[in-house]
Amino acid sequence: MNASPSHRLHPAEWTETQSLLPSAERDLPAGRHQFHKEQMMARIHEDLRTPSRTSATSPVAPVKRSTPFLRRTILLPAAAFALAGAVAGGLALTGGGAHGGITTSLATGPALTTRIGVADAKGAPQLLERISLAAADTSEPTPRKGQYVYIASKVADTYIAVDGDNKSEAVSTELHSRQVWKSLDGRDGWLREAGETSDKGITLQSDTPDSGAYNALAELPTDPDALLQRIYRESDAVRDPEVPRDQAAFVAIGDLLFESYPPAEVGAALYKAAAKIPGVVAVNDALDATGRHGVAIARENDGERIEWIFDKKTLRFLGERIVVVKATADSPLKVGTVTHTSAITERAFVDANKQLPGQAS
Repeated sequence: MNASPSHRLHPAEWTETQSLLPSAERDLPAGRHQFHKEQMMARIHEDLRTPSRTSATSPVAPVKRSTPFLRRTILLPAAAFALAGAVAGGLALTGGGAHGGITTSLATGPALTTRIGVADAKGAPQLLERISLAAADTSEPTPRKGQYVYIASKVADTYIAVDGDNKSEAVSTELHSRQVWKSLDGRDGWLREAGETSDKGITLQSDTPDSGAYNALAELPTDPDALLQRIYRESDAVRDPEVPRDQAAFVAIGDLLFESYPPAEVGAALYKAAAKIPGVVAVNDALDATGRHGVAIARENDGERIEWIFDKKTLRFLGERIVVVKATADSPLKVGTVTHTSAITERAFVDANKQLPGQAS
């Protein structure tokens, strides 16, 4: 498929006929995507920095999550972020090295591209204040002991694949569904992701409480200044030195917004804290993974812009995407490439692991 970037469709418009790239052989266990990301980060945090982080692990091995701010874009510089994503996705990478030689059948279409919205630094504080007020005004349920946080979303990612002739090409996964269940303390959960796990899904387990789970989020300070200092302190402890601390803090807040369900007052405080981070901008238009238009709060680092997308009327959080906004010498990704896109389709508290909202216990 040789369509120009202007003709490449958003995942919401993809069809089966666009899955034209030949599938590579999968040589990692089904469901390893989420675990490779989390286990790799956990090992870095525990100072287990080995030359290679790509060895396969059991998809049901316990994962230690010591901080809610332990994420790949905090720990790794932008150049390594693409490598980390490809390791998680299982693609062969340019240059071999510690990350090379892994293949996947997940990336099946041309690289996803988009129009880049206009950024406005002056408009960010006002927009975040409105978003914070909307979040605080939301009547969110309070979970009961023993319940689980359930989050359903649609996601797609872009990776750099290398063929047998050592030619690199940006390829994107099809838009696919993702369902996550997490106990309130984060010790127990379940992941079901199309193309990543079996239809039944895989276990998420931790032998310690997850400080990114609901119980821990509920204990975060709601004073924006105190909360931001906490975020800086936690992310400074684990981030790669090449990642600016302001970018690490922005990423940390975004991670707490997506696959979590913070209490309304905490969510409102997170937005107010984000307004205090230098370099944060408002974006006039952004598209989530399901094709919904919204406004965005964003921050650029090393040519990529992370965008949190909100409904233009209600200011409800819709999802997140990462867009290449500047070409860099060390990356083959073109301006307008979407390296990640996601959209939350449902968020609820349920009575049991793997139970769907509205389903009897």
